Amino acid sequence: MTKYQRVTGMLDVLFDDQPYWRFILAKIQETTDLFGYQRIDTPLLEQASLFVRGVGQGTDIVEKEMYIFEDRDGDQLALRPEFTAGIMRAYVENGLHTLPTPLRVWTTGPLFRHERQQKGRYRQHSQFDVEVIGEQDPAVDVEVISLAWHLFTSLGFYGLRLYINSTGCPVCKPAYIKTLVNYFEPFADKLPPDDKMRLQKNPLRILDSKEPLTQPLLENAPRITDHLCDDCASHFARLKTYLEAIGRPYIVDYRIVRGLDYYTKTVFEIKADGLGSQDTICGGGRYDGLIEELGGRPTPGIGFGSGIERYVIALRHLGVEPPPEPLPQVTVSYLGDTAKLAALKLVEILRKEKIGAMLTPGDRSLKAQLKSADRAKAAFAIILGEDEVKAGQAMIRDLSSSQQLVIKLADAPAWLKDRLQGSK
Repeated sequence: MTKYQRVTGMLDVLFDDQPYWRFILAKIQETTDLFGYQRIDTPLLEQASLFVRGVGQGTDIVEKEMYIFEDRDGDQLALRPEFTAGIMRAYVENGLHTLPTPLRVWTTGPLFRHERQQKGRYRQHSQFDVEVIGEQDPAVDVEVISLAWHLFTSLGFYGLRLYINSTGCPVCKPAYIKTLVNYFEPFADKLPPDDKMRLQKNPLRILDSKEPLTQPLLENAPRITDHLCDDCASHFARLKTYLEAIGRPYIVDYRIVRGLDYYTKTVFEIKADGLGSQDTICGGGRYDGLIEELGGRPTPGIGFGSGIERYVIALRHLGVEPPPEPLPQVTVSYLGDTAKLAALKLVEILRKEKIGAMLTPGDRSLKAQLKSADRAKAAFAIILGEDEVKAGQAMIRDLSSSQQLVIKLADAPAWLKDRLQGSK
């Protein structure tokens, strides 16, 4: 027989991890509600050209990582590698510019990148994404950073560190890029192949290089913050002032550029303890020209993305225990065909009354059914036999004390609801 295995870089999220996911998604909903953000969902599939144009031709995502294929109609499609370009496409296509600004949105879901698998990063990975559209004020930059900080604090992370930089804008960035290229060109023969490619296609990305041969050259590389135009310099200065006003410590990291072409002005990363060398848990920035690039009106925006798998790893490392998943509080066991029919009816009645109930199927022995009830960590087991059904009765066993009593079958839902609510 063929032995099937999951595709390289994909992940099965099994039962032990599910309480963490439930906890994380609940905290995300709680945080976005607190900050007044609305949920938006976009398709897994988009036209491949959306990302080539929006993310950038020289980026790793477009050059190496996108899952691209031709569908039956001959269209070039891509599994989404990031959220922002798709959300901006939805913003333009659905006329969301008519809504009051700034428009605050968030989403979660899977992204797909054919990249080297590493701890907490898979070829299919899930991300929490936030976007604010339609506002230039750096106070919005601070709001987006604060949302991320609030979420990570509420999840139980500690050792959070905020790193910020400015990548300039179309006015000042080209001159800086030329200065950067001029600095690196004398060392071009020493650069690894990937960095040689970056120097030619996307020079800013060389600042983010992890190559050991490139690291010493980065120490004296020109800093973009020394080449900002007046508008970008003012924006960055106000960002720092606002962060200081709310007591948010930050570190200016001149090497943060992020990996996508659409970033302008503010870029930032948040790092946390518990992730080892892969300690960046959140990254984002401004993309003030992206919507115009995709055919919309000139509209500023800022956002971030954050990998949920990394949350799970960090929470386990930090010893944060999520609340257990709720399990059925009642099991219904039976002996005989008549009792089985009555048991099927009873579990339906209990569920309609919002009482978690589970039937133990398979016509097993009573002993085996009660073992299943213990494994399910139920509070009560209802036992129905032929005699109980004929008499309109039910036997209820308290699984914590093993005490049993017989009550009217019709009274069972009310009796259970009273006991279960009293135990909360």
